[in-house]
Amino acid sequence: MLQVAGKESGPRCSGHVGYIFRIRGYRTKRISPRKARRRLSAGTGTAFGGFGDMTTLTVNGRDYPLDLDDARLTLLDALRDRLGLTGTKKGCDQGACGACTVIADGRRILSCLTLAAQCDGRAITTIEGLGSEGGPHPMQEAFVRHDAFQCGYCTSGQIMSAVCLLAEGRAGSDPDIREFMSGNLCRCGAYPNIVAAIREVAGAGGGDA
Repeated sequence: MLQVAGKESGPRCSGHVGYIFRIRGYRTKRISPRKARRRLSAGTGTAFGGFGDMTTLTVNGRDYPLDLDDARLTLLDALRDRLGLTGTKKGCDQGACGACTVIADGRRILSCLTLAAQCDGRAITTIEGLGSEGGPHPMQEAFVRHDAFQCGYCTSGQIMSAVCLLAEGRAGSDPDIREFMSGNLCRCGAYPNIVAAIREVAGAGGGDA
């Protein structure tokens, strides 16, 4: 009998938040991203679970079988905790900061507000899959050239949103860029550099996601 006991933080979880499960009186928490990657690379099936309905997440062109042992599992937690793709950041976890932005079927979405179950059959792109074998995406290169980050925590979400901004044709002017990037917050205040990076890529003809 599996009972979801909710979320718990503190010394038991080494300072991070994890789902705690009770299985026949015993308690265990989610596996680490490193273990998730190890299990997936070993071809042992799902990154975690064995208790719920199965779904498949297509992330960066690769299919990942996922056990939905908790129907409330968000795409953000699935990416970070189950698949070990930690480039997508957890900021506010309330859809207000944009740090968790990923691309789903060509559109930017907030992965902290999207259930993993809703993504079955959708093509998800994270920051890890944005570049190519030949090198980084033009937007990534522009962010580096323009120092469009300081602490870097929001950068992956900023870049994913900026790539979609160009695809949407909304980078015609600096006011447009600021308006349609307003959902991505930078607590370090690197906004002028972010706008400059996007303007450069837009002027060069953009870049495909």
